[in-house]
Amino acid sequence: MRVLFATLLLAGSALSAGAAEKIKVLVIDGQNNHNWQQTTPVLKKLLEGTDRFTVEVATSPPANKKEEMEKFRPELAKFDVVVSNYNGQPWGKALNDDFEKLLKDGKIGFVVVHAANNAFGGWKEYNQMIGMGWRGKTGGDRLFLNDEGKAQTVKSGEGDGSGHRYTGPFAVTVRDGDHPVTKGMPMEWQHVRDELYDNMRGPIENVKVLATAFSKGTKVHEPMIWTVSYGKGRVFHTPMGHDANAMRCWGFAGTLTRGTEWAATGAVTLPLPKEFPTAEKASPIPEK
Repeated sequence: MRVLFATLLLAGSALSAGAAEKIKVLVIDGQNNHNWQQTTPVLKKLLEGTDRFTVEVATSPPANKKEEMEKFRPELAKFDVVVSNYNGQPWGKALNDDFEKLLKDGKIGFVVVHAANNAFGGWKEYNQMIGMGWRGKTGGDRLFLNDEGKAQTVKSGEGDGSGHRYTGPFAVTVRDGDHPVTKGMPMEWQHVRDELYDNMRGPIENVKVLATAFSKGTKVHEPMIWTVSYGKGRVFHTPMGHDANAMRCWGFAGTLTRGTEWAATGAVTLPLPKEFPTAEKASPIPEK
């Protein structure tokens, strides 16, 4: 009888796990100084390829359509997490208000990819959400790590504004191996050619740096994966992913998918891709 009960219990657990509801993702694109027409399909494919997510895309009106932008208001409450591939004109007030409230209340999560951190420089709450992003030298403080791995700050107005003073392949160094997103990652792994963002600026409040990359341009370790607490909401932020080729990296794929799951749920069940890169070798995803 005990054996039968244990068998039924295991079968029931497997059934529950298999029937787990997928995480609903909304990708927002439509304006960007990067090629969102090529990168959004890659983001969608990487997420859906895990079988953990369903993905819908909301494409904004084109630039200089102010009246249409005011009406652009995807139903955010239908989703568990928003992934931004957007860097363009301000959204309308209604969408801004929806987003702030849902994220602050912990009803949705937020994922910031690459140039999405260039957006909305004048939106105070957005700057709080992303922690730090592409801003001029007066756009907030700067955070980096020195060779000893200690956090250093530069005050707003001092030093350089944001840039990518190095573009090419680079190593990502994990600084917090206990976080659900980075747990199990090699402490160092090679990323394919990408823009290495530097001098990220912002309020840098409630920010936890999970990984950095040494920039040959700035000669310091720049934040490359971090999280932000915004009210009850979880934000996952990576400046990796300049173009489709930069996204076709198993390191980026594992970072994106696990970061998205964490932003939506606060936990990570997804394993690292078996092809995840190592300290010695990058692991590009073949284009198909």
